[in-house]
Amino acid sequence: MIKIAVASEKDMVTEHFGHCMNFNIYEAEKDQIVKSESILSPGHRPGFLPNFLNDMGVNVVISGGMGGGAIDIFNEKGIEVIVGARGNAREAAEAYLKGTLKSTGSVCHEHQHHDECGI
Repeated sequence: MIKIAVASEKDMVTEHFGHCMNFNIYEAEKDQIVKSESILSPGHRPGFLPNFLNDMGVNVVISGGMGGGAIDIFNEKGIEVIVGARGNAREAAEAYLKGTLKSTGSVCHEHQHHDECGI
């Protein structure tokens, strides 16, 4: 079983992880999504969301862009980070499971310039 969290604005991948509206959570077995749910983001506080998702048992996080601090925390917890994703959240999760979604390494360096994340 693998658990994937997609930082989203409703059903679409968000451009910036920390400012997402919700997380679409997909559970997959043998590369097939078997369960999905959407949870509201509890809000952006430094270091909080990576721990929140870790506590939920998430193995992979998909987003458009993400700050380096969040990426570091996810890496410390052994959670894979895929950035540079766009489009429909479920399709992004399915692409990851097929091995066709690759991280672009799009790191946001300044929160006030979240439109310059290189996405």
